Amino acid sequence: MKRISLTVRLAAWFALITVLVFSVGGSVLYRALAQQIRSQDDIGLVLTARHLRRLASELETAQAIRLHESRLDSLVLGDQAFFLRMKDAAGNVLLERNPSHFEINDLPVVKPSNRILEHDVQQWHTPSGLTIRGVATDIALGDGSVVSAVVGREMSDREAMLARYRYTVMLTTLAALIAAVALGYLAVRASLRPLRDIAGRAASVTVGKLDTRIPADHVPRELEALVDALNAMLARLELGFERLSQFTADLAHDLRTPLGNMRGASEVALARSRSADEYQALLVSNIEECERLSRMVENVLFLARADNPQYMTTATEFPVQEELERVADYFEGIADDAGIGIAVNADGKLYADVDLFRRAIGNLLANALRYTPRGDTVSISASGGAAGMTVTVANPGMPIPPEHLSRLFDRFYRVDGSRSNPSGSTGLGLAIVRTIMELHGGSASVESDATATRFHLHFPAR
Repeated sequence: MKRISLTVRLAAWFALITVLVFSVGGSVLYRALAQQIRSQDDIGLVLTARHLRRLASELETAQAIRLHESRLDSLVLGDQAFFLRMKDAAGNVLLERNPSHFEINDLPVVKPSNRILEHDVQQWHTPSGLTIRGVATDIALGDGSVVSAVVGREMSDREAMLARYRYTVMLTTLAALIAAVALGYLAVRASLRPLRDIAGRAASVTVGKLDTRIPADHVPRELEALVDALNAMLARLELGFERLSQFTADLAHDLRTPLGNMRGASEVALARSRSADEYQALLVSNIEECERLSRMVENVLFLARADNPQYMTTATEFPVQEELERVADYFEGIADDAGIGIAVNADGKLYADVDLFRRAIGNLLANALRYTPRGDTVSISASGGAAGMTVTVANPGMPIPPEHLSRLFDRFYRVDGSRSNPSGSTGLGLAIVRTIMELHGGSASVESDATATRFHLHFPAR
């Protein structure tokens, strides 16, 4: 099913709003006009009835009404919609002016002593469907007798006028609907042109053009945030792609080195006959290279899994001193062979994934032992506060140049810039440390000066 475009939707909404506004406005105006017309007609009927009562009350007898018929019915002459009828107490018609022969109903009568008001006007319908409005009143004559009079008006002309007004309102609403659809569609289409331009620019971005950015100079203010977000996304994609390309190149080189070593050593060994000890030494060397490859593959797989948003950690609370001593004991043999001491000074408890915590500290400790001079000591400390806990691994040695500090946690990055790796490091240890800290919502940082190089792991409070 084809989805409706945003332009059509907005144009439809504009048309619907226009119809609602015109309908409500027309309805209000129609009701106001109808009320005004009825009020004016009722005032006319009331004034006519009052005038009739005043003229008739000047007469002495009911017979005088017939004598002054022309004077009384002049009140309704000239308008075919008006009618007048007067009766005596016995019900005899004394005067009737009803050229259209409207049916006159029995109405509530206003007493001679009461003032005729607008609310005394009544409404009824003839069998033919005509609407009639009128008022009935008693009139006291000079001799004390009472006659009744009815003054009314047929409303078909008013209803015809209101019908024409309704037709005009509906015709205007229909015209407004058509205009709103057409003009709204054009206006929305023109207003959404920047969006189409943004989509066109975004569609032009390819792997070879990740440096493309969407210009934000002439976009509407409402779209500035969208353009900024898209440009920021493109910048992240460009940086991620560059890192991935560099990571792939570094990984290929680091995998090629042990493979090349194993192949070269094997070819040399097969060039001529060797003793059993020499073949054994070759196998030992190849096993070491295989272990190096295994560590590299394991580290790469860990980073790949950790980059998955669904990667889960199992955090528990544990004594920091105890875990740090356990890691130090694991590296005690390597440290003794290198003539390096390991000092642990920590207190308190930490809420984190124990296995990942050990791996992060182990990577930092292995890195520290690699660059600490013989006879010195690597120190591991931990201090906590309201904001969380910071674990520091510090080792003396040559300071790291400041330009390298910001990139130490990048994958395969080495300070010496050489791709050779005689130390056996895979170049992923510090990258793993940063990933572990990100999984915990913390951060990893480093500082280096003439006294020592210190790596800090900041764990947030639980």
